Amino acid sequence: MTEITHRTIQTNGISMHIAEAGTGPLVVMCHGWPESWYSWRHQLTALAEAGYHAVAPDQRGYGKTDKPAAIDQYTQLHMVGDIVGLLDALGEETAVIVGHDWGAPVAWNSALLRPDRFPAVVGMSVPYGPRGDFKPTDGMKMAFGDNFFYILYLQERGKAEAELEADVDATIRRLYFSASGDVVRTEEMAAPRPAATTKFLDGMVDPDTLPGWLSQGDVDYFAGEFKAAGFRGGLNWYRNMDRNWELMGAWRNTKVTVPALFITGEKDPVRGFAPEATIRQNVPNLKELVLVPGAGHWVQQERPAEVNAALIGFLKGL
Repeated sequence: MTEITHRTIQTNGISMHIAEAGTGPLVVMCHGWPESWYSWRHQLTALAEAGYHAVAPDQRGYGKTDKPAAIDQYTQLHMVGDIVGLLDALGEETAVIVGHDWGAPVAWNSALLRPDRFPAVVGMSVPYGPRGDFKPTDGMKMAFGDNFFYILYLQERGKAEAELEADVDATIRRLYFSASGDVVRTEEMAAPRPAATTKFLDGMVDPDTLPGWLSQGDVDYFAGEFKAAGFRGGLNWYRNMDRNWELMGAWRNTKVTVPALFITGEKDPVRGFAPEATIRQNVPNLKELVLVPGAGHWVQQERPAEVNAALIGFLKGL
């Protein structure tokens, strides 16, 4: 099997840890929350064996990459700058950029802001949505009122960190399983909960047995990363949603025009918040929208064979 190697590069004023495999055209894969480079373990080797130089960084705030203390250092402009600097550090002019969960906005915005460096893009789970007319948290407050919504809960510094870090192993198990295609969703899980008394992990399931796609070794790796790094860096991405809106005013209602692929799980709970029908309007050069049967939110981990085939097919067609 192709070996995955690791090193640290300098980019955009920070030290960034990257995992990489293979040689050939560059493909950069950006993970989401709460993940790390390790969420791309199946894609790194598959892309390398298909003739690509596959690179998966620990993004700003995660793993062995730097974690600036100030919340305002985690905007989308910082994230795009980090990946542009990654290309520079590798001596590459261009790369296809791939992103899942919070990595998807990084990928979409990289293609939006620097199409000269990122001439093609793949988003997973989170479709592209242009900057709208009002602040994201204002819209969430209007939509959810006095009911709990996790993004609003994560805004307050310290509260979510304390909850998630109390038992990191259980946090990883519950969050990964409960957003996967393996959980059986009940009416109780979907019922509104009062914001004043609800915590992030309330209603999530700690499985008696891990699903086949998630081994104990996988849980141990992810949990070890967050035990060492803490959750604050990743949570600060959420705490910049309104700031991103303010900074992106010049790109209001702008489309992503480079060739694109979108992959999502059939059972991904995020589908309820982000209608896929709008992606074709916002990404006019969308080549394909792949709905992976049975998969939940962690699509590239839950169904690596299907995701790898879609990724490689898209890359070969460019």
